[in-house]
Amino acid sequence: MSKYDYFDDSPPPQQKPPVRLDLWDMLSILVLLVTLCMGAYFAAVFASPEASYNFLNPARNAPPTPTITQIQPPATWTSTPPGPTETATLTLVPTFTLEPSPTLVSLITPSITPSPTATPKAPFSATVTYIDSTIIHPEASCNWQGIAGTILDANNADMLGIAVRVVGFYNNKTKNELTVSGIAPAYGKSGFEFFLGTVPISSDGLLTIQILDQAGLPLSGNIQINTYADCTKNLVLVKFKKNP
Repeated sequence: MSKYDYFDDSPPPQQKPPVRLDLWDMLSILVLLVTLCMGAYFAAVFASPEASYNFLNPARNAPPTPTITQIQPPATWTSTPPGPTETATLTLVPTFTLEPSPTLVSLITPSITPSPTATPKAPFSATVTYIDSTIIHPEASCNWQGIAGTILDANNADMLGIAVRVVGFYNNKTKNELTVSGIAPAYGKSGFEFFLGTVPISSDGLLTIQILDQAGLPLSGNIQINTYADCTKNLVLVKFKKNP
């Protein structure tokens, strides 16, 4: 052996393992093929939109074309004259004539006398007096004018909670005020009071006072009230009492 001969100590080349396709490679190839097929389908549909493989074919989905049908006029109607009709014959029935009967005639005209209707009486009556207001309001001196009073039953017992209303005109102004008995005990247990003004003035029947039940129905008539500019008559005292 020559001295130039030598042994190669390097390891022999290794052979590469064969290429294998795993699951993800196969799925990728499948997706690629599906994409190519879909692209080819859409390209074909775009090129021929009226082809039979196009599910959205315009000709297939177009609405039906309405067909106009001409309406034919009806056949000419020929009237048929009615046949002869029978004429009814009326047969007269004999009538009876009533004999006249005597009629009584009175020369005296009867007269009807209406019976009087009783006027319903109000459940309560009232008495009106005029006193000096300083008896109840000494601090106001003569600078006060008003209407007050009480409501009693047939046994002179005070009745509380009865509505009292004053309406009319006072000092050129309209009055329409409502109160209840029992809120002014200075006049009694069933006392009530209406303040009119600070300067006593005179008026003749321009105000009325009346008591009402809970339904608003009158329990008394409309009692006319006069007012006076006199300081000894500037308080109108009205006493209602139930009739026996």
